Amino acid sequence: MTVRIAMWSGPRNISTAMMRSFENRPDCVVVDEPFYAAYLAETGLQHPMRDEVLASQPTDWREVVAELDRLSGPVVYEKQMARHMLDGMALNWTRDRTNAFLIRDPAEVLASYVQKRGTVTLADIGVVRQREIFEREADRLGHAPPVVRGADVLASPQGVLARLCERLEIPFEAAMLRWPAGPRDSDGVWAPAWYDSVERSTGFEPPTRDAYPPLPDELRRTADAARPHYEAMAAHRIEAP
Repeated sequence: MTVRIAMWSGPRNISTAMMRSFENRPDCVVVDEPFYAAYLAETGLQHPMRDEVLASQPTDWREVVAELDRLSGPVVYEKQMARHMLDGMALNWTRDRTNAFLIRDPAEVLASYVQKRGTVTLADIGVVRQREIFEREADRLGHAPPVVRGADVLASPQGVLARLCERLEIPFEAAMLRWPAGPRDSDGVWAPAWYDSVERSTGFEPPTRDAYPPLPDELRRTADAARPHYEAMAAHRIEAP
């Protein structure tokens, strides 16, 4: 039996490091942002390496779901971006996954994201859609699904990951704590534009206070709009023992 995990995140979190962590398990197959091309094709947004992304994946979300369902192994880990799930993309396939949620303070997300792209909107960071998927899953289950905050993972990797694995009903593996540096065949083709830091990593490093400048007024208002959605999920986050 395959345990299918969909980890729903936003950009500029530790989502790729989490994918590295799960990929380092001996029993796990990972897939990197499988709906990215479908999202770009539908929205027409200009992202770094847009043409390469569109050529690398199906642009029909139904084909993406079919490809995901064909992946096999004891554990399949899907690194999912909540913003990629646009209106009109059905979510019935998520019933066959164990859905979990990776969150980060929206002010920190915005401060980091704007360094990669000149402009950023509330939709770009995906927290509203992430909460919608979270609430949908909570309604289906009758209780909150697993939520982890990136900062908590960095502060106590073994403690938080062990509790996360318990919630996912898979055994914790010490191999999740360290991995070899460098790129992976499983990385999306967009890795050269986004993954420079994680490619140098060999594990979860203790959190540091990033030297981000204060947010300009427009981004501060965006952070304020995002905060209630973040806090609704953060209230259920897994903490270290």
